[in-house]
Amino acid sequence: MNWAYPWGWPEVVAIVLVVVLYTGFVLRTRRLAAPFGQRGWRLAWKLPLRLTYFALLLIALLGPAYGVTKQAVRTAGKDVWLLVDLSRSMDAPDVAPTRLQKARAELSRLVSRFQADRIGLIVFSNTAYVQCPLTYDQGALQLFLSTLQTNLVPGGSTDLAPALQLALRRFTANPRAQGAPPRALTLVLVSDGEDFGENLEPVLRELSRTGVHLFTVGVGTTEGSRIPRAGGGFVRDAKGRDAVTQLQPTVLRRLAAQAEGQYFELSDQRNEFPQLVNALNRVEGKAEQVRTVSVADNRYRYPLLLALAFMMLDVIVTVRVIRP
Repeated sequence: MNWAYPWGWPEVVAIVLVVVLYTGFVLRTRRLAAPFGQRGWRLAWKLPLRLTYFALLLIALLGPAYGVTKQAVRTAGKDVWLLVDLSRSMDAPDVAPTRLQKARAELSRLVSRFQADRIGLIVFSNTAYVQCPLTYDQGALQLFLSTLQTNLVPGGSTDLAPALQLALRRFTANPRAQGAPPRALTLVLVSDGEDFGENLEPVLRELSRTGVHLFTVGVGTTEGSRIPRAGGGFVRDAKGRDAVTQLQPTVLRRLAAQAEGQYFELSDQRNEFPQLVNALNRVEGKAEQVRTVSVADNRYRYPLLLALAFMMLDVIVTVRVIRP
């Protein structure tokens, strides 16, 4: 036999409370009976009865489970793709310690809030790669997030379109999406918004057509900063000057508005990841399938009914404790 709920402090508090109250009741009865030369001993026969139904109530509360029963379980949830910019500009320190490290820490906290949803990870710069497929495995996803570095993808300028197109292809290639009914698909794009791609219009039309929810997170500041190099110094532009990267929210706002989403910012002064979590929670998961699972049958009803029967007996049978 197993227990549906562990033994904890509420049960201990209940036992202590019952002992204290019943002891007080007994002492008060003896004190009232003393002037009549009586000791109130007639009360004693009800003590085993009351202890019995109190113990039965505790057992019912803990949920004795034995035997196996079949139950239909309807699963529902979202598929969330995290699209993380790993271009060199994400190493900029205008968000301490760097844009990428700050975003990585916040994404780790976000993932832990959605354990009932499948989450995948796509990384990109001018090309995009699936770093972790959609999974319920929180440990694996957290491991992939902890290893994110800008050197994981080939160096180059940022292009937002390949990451969005890859996420959409993975969605349409998913056989679940062709069955009935599909899961809700949500994209979270984390970038500084610097887009050097040629044309976002086709992917914007595709986002609108599929009904995908796209939330964008702009990481950085409008003042910007220089981009440090791994070997020391800073990245230089075509004219030999230190390149300065700045947060470009315009494109990210446009993407979110086009795809039934919302734009958020992350910097040392503004952290809107809690608002992002709330927005993701408001996206309702769709029913995926109905499964039959075997679960231990909680037999709390039997000790509860027996306890109620003893309680009724305690109420019905009265005892005159003090006889004047």
